[in-house]
Amino acid sequence: MAPRSPFSCILWDIDGTVVDASEGILRRLTRCLTELGYPAPTRAELVHWIGPPMHQSFQTNVGMSPEEAADAVTHYRAIGREDGYASGARLYPGIGELIGDLAAAGIPQATASSKPEIQVTALMDHFDLAVHLQAIVGATADEKTRASKSAVIAEALRQLAADGHDISRPVLIGDRHHDIDGAAEHGVPVIFVRWGFSWPHESEGAQAVVDTADQLRALLLVDGDV
Repeated sequence: MAPRSPFSCILWDIDGTVVDASEGILRRLTRCLTELGYPAPTRAELVHWIGPPMHQSFQTNVGMSPEEAADAVTHYRAIGREDGYASGARLYPGIGELIGDLAAAGIPQATASSKPEIQVTALMDHFDLAVHLQAIVGATADEKTRASKSAVIAEALRQLAADGHDISRPVLIGDRHHDIDGAAEHGVPVIFVRWGFSWPHESEGAQAVVDTADQLRALLLVDGDV
């Protein structure tokens, strides 16, 4: 019997969930902060940077003012364009195949990432995943008009619904407490993945927690009627 899903649509966080972009992020952050006169982060400190909007992270992690953070984001994004958005990025094991199998089963999927949408699109194209997605949604270019996880989720659901897809039983796959908090504002359950960049307590509030792509697959695809 063909596999089905208990969910009518699936939303994907990107950094730490689908894509491990930590190598490139660390390299770009090191260059950005060094050129602005701040100490470079260690790899262990990436947990503070990956997940929240960058404008917020520059303020929280190195004490920049909102104005300084805006300039830092501009500089960081310029380095990213020069470096290439997919440089150093890799898919987490089994996730690309799972997204493809969900698409084959007819389950609508969309990204819901706090990364700028242009970067999300570049990554999905790079890994040949765009063909499996009904919507690619990230932060707006200014990273202010649509930057919070809640706003991104709302836009992903809006686009899916506008295209006629069933959004009555959505689920978000994510790896940070920002995912859980943002999804909660829309009543969307979260499956929390532990392979990303998170602290142990961040999974609180998730509907389920998984350690492997196989465990995630078992929750998203089931045999027969659901």
